[in-house]
Amino acid sequence: MGGLRYWADRLAVESEPGLTTAQLMLTNRDLEPVEPNKRTWGWANFVAFWISDAFNINTWMISSSMIVAGLSWWQAWLCVWLGYFIAAAFVCLTGRIGAIYHIGFPVVNRASFGIWGSLWPVFNRAAMGCIWYGVQAYIGGHCIYLMIRSIWRSWDRDTIPNTFPEDSGTTTADYVSFFLFWLLSLPAIWFPVHQIRHLFTVKAYIVPCCGLAFFVWAVVRAGGVGPIIRQPSALQGSALAWEFVRGIMSSIANFATLIVNDPDFARFARTPRDALWSQLFTIPVSFAVTSFIGIVVSSSSTVIYGGDPIWDPLELLERFIDDGGSGQRFGVFVISLGFSLAQLGTNIAANSVSAGTDLSALIPRYLNIRRGGYICAAIGLAMCPYTLLTDSNQFITYLSAYSVFLSSIAGVMCSDYYIVRKGYLEVKELYDGRKSGPYFYGVGIHWRGYVAYIAGIIINVIGFAGAIGRDVPVVATYIYHLNFFAGFIISAVVYWGLCKISPIPACSDVWMEVGEAIDELRLAYDSENGSSTEALINPNAAKGTPYKSNDDRNTVWRAH
Repeated sequence: MGGLRYWADRLAVESEPGLTTAQLMLTNRDLEPVEPNKRTWGWANFVAFWISDAFNINTWMISSSMIVAGLSWWQAWLCVWLGYFIAAAFVCLTGRIGAIYHIGFPVVNRASFGIWGSLWPVFNRAAMGCIWYGVQAYIGGHCIYLMIRSIWRSWDRDTIPNTFPEDSGTTTADYVSFFLFWLLSLPAIWFPVHQIRHLFTVKAYIVPCCGLAFFVWAVVRAGGVGPIIRQPSALQGSALAWEFVRGIMSSIANFATLIVNDPDFARFARTPRDALWSQLFTIPVSFAVTSFIGIVVSSSSTVIYGGDPIWDPLELLERFIDDGGSGQRFGVFVISLGFSLAQLGTNIAANSVSAGTDLSALIPRYLNIRRGGYICAAIGLAMCPYTLLTDSNQFITYLSAYSVFLSSIAGVMCSDYYIVRKGYLEVKELYDGRKSGPYFYGVGIHWRGYVAYIAGIIINVIGFAGAIGRDVPVVATYIYHLNFFAGFIISAVVYWGLCKISPIPACSDVWMEVGEAIDELRLAYDSENGSSTEALINPNAAKGTPYKSNDDRNTVWRAH
């Protein structure tokens, strides 16, 4: 027994001294509000972050399904502009909570879903992050495959003896390339979030240059931009209108995970303004530019090789290796290196950090963000992601459709913060596991949040069945075309209505964001009266602020 206790203490992560057992199940250093010296992300870091995130394989191909469905190239591109501008607005809404109070998604959710009720949304997103980490890493492995094959053309999946079954979805060469990408990604997980911004800065310089080089190369080889640019829309009337709406919504749904996890990064902002305008404008511009390059390069491929356009840039690069000399292979190597860096940055931003934060919130006594990130990577390898990417497997359809259900979580979060509480949070109480806490809601689960969350899911569930191939009423299909808006609006309105009927504690009657008043937060309960010890606040920031709580307990503040 003593040995188990010894190893339990050895494996425990760093946390504030004096915490109770319940608090140790709610916090560690990585989940606490970010200290002032670690609030290092300025506006330029957010610009670099989104530029680097935009240049990846998925964004490159985002317009392909719209054009194949019948939109002209400019209509598809307009969908990307509008969709990502709307997504950027949602990102700024959720990100502001993190930028003001310097807390991440798992802690923000405790206000709207309850101290323990928040674990389900957190687990939900952690599982998605782990799965997507493996899928994105396998795509990154294709980049490594091209880099190796650019040097040694004998590195060929068709000639190297294959030890995997034919229906496995991979080959020996592809799996080794995937494993190399996975292995080379591990050091990036080691660095804390407030330092990882340098990776995105480097990526923001290198990857766009590689994308532009690919763009120029393809246009020069084709002698022009190809036929897609001159191809008119194949749709008219209501069919065109609904396809346009679907294009916008697919862009937003593609961003659903990043919408809910933005507080994980915005919490490191120097000021809330740094996380506002930089994100609002950089997101639509960077994603639209990447999409445009993808459209033109794919259009050029029809001139170079004939037949249908090649939407996957990695497939086109592989063609370049097959029909080119050493100079052309060098170009493929450099561009593939840029794409591999793009996949690494995207995997860290969208999956590793988010899943690491979520796993840390699930087991805070023993997991911090770094350990959670490595568990995410291990799951991504163990799940054999290539089995999910076979042509006969609809898993990506399920995953893409399922991501829109995150809109219900975002709807509850935003309704709680902006409408019900009017920007007011008692941050200390988000780490309080006692029944008397304002976010405990009697049983630790906020029933209003869950009713609203389920309502936002129900409005989309029949249309979701249609998206995966079931026969459903046409009305459900039209509602599902507006999936993110439907889930967000329904969950937000239901949550607001329930809180009107049955008021909740710790709200304000006027708009009141007090996060910038807090310089340091002490979470341990006071040994004499059992209350949380005081938070240290900036007296100038707090001056004249009417702190308010609807619960019966007094919060002790001490100016310094």
